[in-house]
Amino acid sequence: MSTRTRRIRPQLIVRCRSAAARRGVLAFGPYRVPCALGRSGVRTNKREGDGATPRGRFYLLKVLFNPRGGRVVGGGLPIVRIAPHDGWCDDPTDRNYNRPVRHPYPASAERMLRTDDLYDIVVVLSHNVRPRVRGRGSAVFLHIAREDFRPTEGCVAIRKADMRRIVPMLRRGTAIVIEP
Repeated sequence: MSTRTRRIRPQLIVRCRSAAARRGVLAFGPYRVPCALGRSGVRTNKREGDGATPRGRFYLLKVLFNPRGGRVVGGGLPIVRIAPHDGWCDDPTDRNYNRPVRHPYPASAERMLRTDDLYDIVVVLSHNVRPRVRGRGSAVFLHIAREDFRPTEGCVAIRKADMRRIVPMLRRGTAIVIEP
């Protein structure tokens, strides 16, 4: 038998008290921080517009940042500056559904450069990326929470200070596990 030890990839764990909960705790190594979840709680069968945070294991793909919110120190994930024309298509009938797009865009697409600080730092999750299924949810991110931790539209949101502490430790292959 080999004495090699299997390398464990770091992962973020999101837990809530029940599937209907709109708040949870995000754990990453020694850190335990409060998080806001979707207005409809956590669901296995995520649908576009249902307000639910999808249950499952998703990889962290890249970090987007608003330059107005300050520079982001990264770890091993690609870091991309959000430009004024950046958007994310949320129209299930469009060929670019759940993909980044440029504004002006003819179909429904969320603007990534916001006037509030919710998207000052955004970690893109692999939810509904490969295979991409129309209507199964788009723009599911880890982003900045509102001060009162109001529910999200289906994302996971944490305080900006917590995000700045965690992002430098993220590496390629890091996953987020969302559990009810």
